Amino acid sequence: MWIRVVNPNTTSEMTATIGRCAAAVAGPGTRLDAVTSSMGPASIESHYDEALSVPGILAAIAAGEQAGVDGYVIACFGDPGVEAARELARGPVVGIAEAAMRTATQLGRGFSVVTTLSRTIGRAADLVHLHGLQRFCRGIHACDLPVLALDDDPRVRKIVTESCRAALAADDSDAIVLGCAGMADLCASIGAELGVPVVDGVAAATLAVQSLLTMDLRPAGRGESASPPPKPYTGLLSPFQLD
Repeated sequence: MWIRVVNPNTTSEMTATIGRCAAAVAGPGTRLDAVTSSMGPASIESHYDEALSVPGILAAIAAGEQAGVDGYVIACFGDPGVEAARELARGPVVGIAEAAMRTATQLGRGFSVVTTLSRTIGRAADLVHLHGLQRFCRGIHACDLPVLALDDDPRVRKIVTESCRAALAADDSDAIVLGCAGMADLCASIGAELGVPVVDGVAAATLAVQSLLTMDLRPAGRGESASPPPKPYTGLLSPFQLD
């Protein structure tokens, strides 16, 4: 099977981190690659960023369909463009926020999310409600680090770890969900220090896609998941017109 991990931002250093974390859990015989979006924001920290990341995601999915990719991971905690990507892809498409939170529900009665900037808390809360996980999510907390700082700020590990420690104390939760793909490589060290399971959505989503493909389960491609009806697209979006 061939799984493609799509980084919806245009920062290749983050793609490298994401790719390493996905590859670490991929099983024998799984071909895995990580790709950087060809267009869009350098990081995704607002609704504006998220909206403008979607064309790049869809371009990556379309290219993967032509190449024969079997399934996809959307590696941004806002799960941007997942529904649209599912209309294009023949195989499963899984967003890291949904995968991480669903995984965390199997690790105890409640989890806390630790994300980047406080302005992203609302989007994370929206996803909790979208997926019906209100009973499990005990709190969403920000460490107030910009996404791009995750690659080059030497304080990152300490700041994120202490934010997780504070979230556990505030929420009395049983697990931590890291709310950014750029935090993917921090799971093991934070979990070891705090003594609780720490879930990285990149790994969780990669394994979810791999499991679905192993069971030969793919979307039916009907109803809301059917291919979009063809129609004219104009201006900058004309290359996205479907025949």
